Amino acid sequence: MRPLLLLALAAVLPLRAADAAFARAENKLDRIESGHARPGSVIVFTPAEMNAWARGRVPQMYQGIRDPNIQLGAGTATGSAYVDLLKMRQGEGLATNSLIAKLIEGERPLKVSIQLDSSHGHATARLTRLEISGIAVTGAPLDFLVNEFFLHLFPDAKVNRPFELHDNIERIELRPDGVRVTIRK
Repeated sequence: MRPLLLLALAAVLPLRAADAAFARAENKLDRIESGHARPGSVIVFTPAEMNAWARGRVPQMYQGIRDPNIQLGAGTATGSAYVDLLKMRQGEGLATNSLIAKLIEGERPLKVSIQLDSSHGHATARLTRLEISGIAVTGAPLDFLVNEFFLHLFPDAKVNRPFELHDNIERIELRPDGVRVTIRK
């Protein structure tokens, strides 16, 4: 009986840890968005919290995305997931040319890398690399994918241009040990 109990606990404990990290991330986001974050405070989202939140929320928010993962670096972040671009477009009610639909249907591994610069209540997210099925996309094809898929799915996104940070955020720093959100004083 005891080995079965230990085996059951071993299977459940990682889920509970992910649930706890998800809850911590949600609580921090709620504190920031509700205006309850103390002026001048720094709120840190650990990599575990970022990934738990991504796994818990991203597939709910968007069709065609599975197993999202975030890796942080100094001023950079790389997001990866399995995506079905056609399902993503259909989930947003967007029509797709039948020729293009044949090319993009089906699930593929996707990696997107950004560099984030942020200060004085503004930020700029620069797309530095896009990889689909292990093939890097640059130049005109990258511009096409950003314009035809990403910006249609996320019309308010500001890619490669400055944007204002909301919720009284002074700056966002990407670091290997977490994302640091500084609230204005």
